[in-house]
Amino acid sequence: MIAASAAILLFGPTMAVADAQPAPAVDLPAQLVEAVTRDLKISPEEYLRRAEVAQQVAAFATTAQRQFPQSFAGAWLNDAGNAVVALAQGPGADEAATAAESAGFEVRNVAKSESALRGEKTAFENWLDSAPAEVSALVRGVVIDPVNNAIAVRVEQAGLPLPSFIDPSRVVVTAPPVAGERVDLTATPVAGDGNGALAGGDGYASVMGRSSLRCSLGFNGTDRSGNVINISAGHCNPDLGSAGTGNAAAIYELNGDRAGAQLGTFQKSVLGEQDYSIIRVNDNARARFENNLVRVPGNAPIAVDGVATPVVGAPVCKSGSRTGFSCGIINGVDQTVQVGDRQLTQSFSANICALPGDSGGAIVTGRQALGISSASSVADYPICEIPNIIGAITGDVPQLFAQPLSVVLSDNPGLSVRTN
Repeated sequence: MIAASAAILLFGPTMAVADAQPAPAVDLPAQLVEAVTRDLKISPEEYLRRAEVAQQVAAFATTAQRQFPQSFAGAWLNDAGNAVVALAQGPGADEAATAAESAGFEVRNVAKSESALRGEKTAFENWLDSAPAEVSALVRGVVIDPVNNAIAVRVEQAGLPLPSFIDPSRVVVTAPPVAGERVDLTATPVAGDGNGALAGGDGYASVMGRSSLRCSLGFNGTDRSGNVINISAGHCNPDLGSAGTGNAAAIYELNGDRAGAQLGTFQKSVLGEQDYSIIRVNDNARARFENNLVRVPGNAPIAVDGVATPVVGAPVCKSGSRTGFSCGIINGVDQTVQVGDRQLTQSFSANICALPGDSGGAIVTGRQALGISSASSVADYPICEIPNIIGAITGDVPQLFAQPLSVVLSDNPGLSVRTN
């Protein structure tokens, strides 16, 4: 399943503008090339270039945050796919500008540093904690918006009394989230080991008693003990409390609405501020997961060759067993978003349609692993064509909220993703 979340915050790059030029010479699977040209309107070569530039400016930002904390104000890709570094007046601003320009990045002068914006975000969260329940219940999330040098707030209805430092133009009215769907299996799990490689984007059913969920595999890897694992979504576990025990919920290969061979069990599931599961693969299925692949089920894969950091403006593509590959642009990072009765923190979002069954699937930028599909703004639609058309008319485009893979890895020392 995939939980629905709030609609788009109106900030940041929303869509690339270059003409689509399909290039079969690029070593990417046909389904991914189709999604890139259809959704991003750029060539596969340009997709790979922008993904690479985003990681270059992400590395610069990591250093600048440490060296120039009073002047660094964020970094992103603009609509042309070029890197921009924002700087506020403060100690080291000139040095930071020289370094950014030497790296080939555009420099933009702004009023507030990133640390000042983080202070405003914290102040808003503190205000929200003490706000009347009838007000706080209608606030759906908050995120730093580096492109507009402000913080943006999602609310369920207009006219809420908010702190004076919140720019009214950065308050976006959104619909409340809608819960995802469960799946009714048409047959009980069957015996047998199954065969063939399993990759990110392939479907599985998680089963505990009479509860079953349809989800997608994320990234293959190993844990600190060398066990073969797959990283998927926390909410794909129908029995969170049993994870890591002898009674943990099991996952099964999914063929249509039929459960096939048992593949493993939930070793760890986190659902709250984060949303991820670590699936321990059964010994008899190890060989099927010993790969670094992401694909549309049954089709040619892309091989993951690294782990990336979310960057506003970067191109990203998700793969899920329900809707396959679809691509978009990251429009928010390190954000807090209300999903049901919990707050997902440190998440990133992109203008991508995902539907129930896509949850837990792999999100890549270029050829690098980026995140796990967590929550969608359009999970209650039967097909993506409907919300995509509505979004083209109204501007309220589908949004996919994701769990950054880098956070999962940092929270679990020794966990690694296969990259070769």
